[in-house]
Amino acid sequence: MTDLTMWLEATGALTGVGGLGYAKVRAPRVYWSLVGLPVTWGRFTWSYGSTMEVCGLTVRPSRLRAFMTRTVARREVRPVPPKVRRVRPTMTGLRITLRLPAGLEPADVAASSERLRHAFGVQSVTVAEIKPGYVELRMTGYDVLRRVRLPRSARPRDLVVPVALREDGTVYERDYRKVPMALTLGATLSGKSVYQRNLVKGLAQLPLALVGIDCKRGVEHSAYAPRLSALATDPQTAGHLIDALVGEMEDRFDLLALHGVSDLWALPDKVRPVPLVVLIDEVAELFWVTSKKEEAARDHTVMQLVRLGQMARAVGIYLEVCGQRFGSDLGKGATALRAQLTGRVVHRVNDKQSADMGLGDIAPDAVSAVTTIQPDRPGVAVAGDTSGGWSRIRTPETTPEEAAAVCREFAHLTPELPFLAPFRPVLGIPTPQDAPAVESIPATP
Repeated sequence: MTDLTMWLEATGALTGVGGLGYAKVRAPRVYWSLVGLPVTWGRFTWSYGSTMEVCGLTVRPSRLRAFMTRTVARREVRPVPPKVRRVRPTMTGLRITLRLPAGLEPADVAASSERLRHAFGVQSVTVAEIKPGYVELRMTGYDVLRRVRLPRSARPRDLVVPVALREDGTVYERDYRKVPMALTLGATLSGKSVYQRNLVKGLAQLPLALVGIDCKRGVEHSAYAPRLSALATDPQTAGHLIDALVGEMEDRFDLLALHGVSDLWALPDKVRPVPLVVLIDEVAELFWVTSKKEEAARDHTVMQLVRLGQMARAVGIYLEVCGQRFGSDLGKGATALRAQLTGRVVHRVNDKQSADMGLGDIAPDAVSAVTTIQPDRPGVAVAGDTSGGWSRIRTPETTPEEAAAVCREFAHLTPELPFLAPFRPVLGIPTPQDAPAVESIPATP
């Protein structure tokens, strides 16, 4: 009987260890909740003071505090670390609120995030300022971006589209009211198309108009034709379509002036035009010319695009520009247009100069993060904005068929806009959509 009991105990222990090992690989959230969270919390509690001191995140105590420590408590006077105000566990990590002592700023803590990551044994540490004097350490316990799945609560609403997952486990949303113009960069097979599919999949479910400019003969955007109000598949047609958009922008400004408002959303519902999102794939095709006589048309198209980028936000026209590179080497007007695209998402690139084009002017610290993206992690990108903040994101796997199916399902939301009638894609005719997409790759292994 004793031998049987020992055998059952040993078998149970081995089964438990094997189950935890399996959970660590296949169910990291479960492993984090059972093992990772208690271990990390304990490590943080016991080593917090010494870790902060080693990382240079302490300050000299005040004279009164030093006096009371020496004379009353009769203890050694030590540097003062940030005060821990709150520790909140999550399904992916820990959220720790710190009160900064006088002499420290959020940038000091952010600069030590990599050292804190190694000290506490977590996947990543990001720092967010809550209010003056308070920061939040967002620790991620495991590689959240290994398998990406958006939560069920992440649904498109208004002009907000959830498109990816951040490395801290939160959802990255494309908010057109806050960031009206955006630029997406990345090398071939980096996951740009996967990002666009997720974006189109969300936008198709909203009451707005979608305009596609795909000068690769429409191999990407033709699949979305049922939900597109307009589609241009060559530079000449794209130029005429952009002219039409500029004309619509001017008409909408006249409407704003008539009602004495400065923003589309201040108009009454009955007269408010539908929002317009312009999706431009491989923007470099609009800049390149093959002969001298095409330069005038190219310069005109680029100038009109710059005008849209500068003024169209107020009238509800938003640009979503995508390409492999975007710098002055494209030609006249490229830098002026890029300056208007405040939102930046940069996937893996072929050289540091391409990363600088996307993030060097808004979040210089993020450039090095782009250059470390591994080729076997398609869909991983760095998202930045003009606030200087940035985060690693990854889009979930979405096939061209899934995005096309959503566009067909919500085709009834496609508005009939007279000024776009000449550019409306004709359905039922074989198009380049039958060819395989350029980046038809999964976003996750």
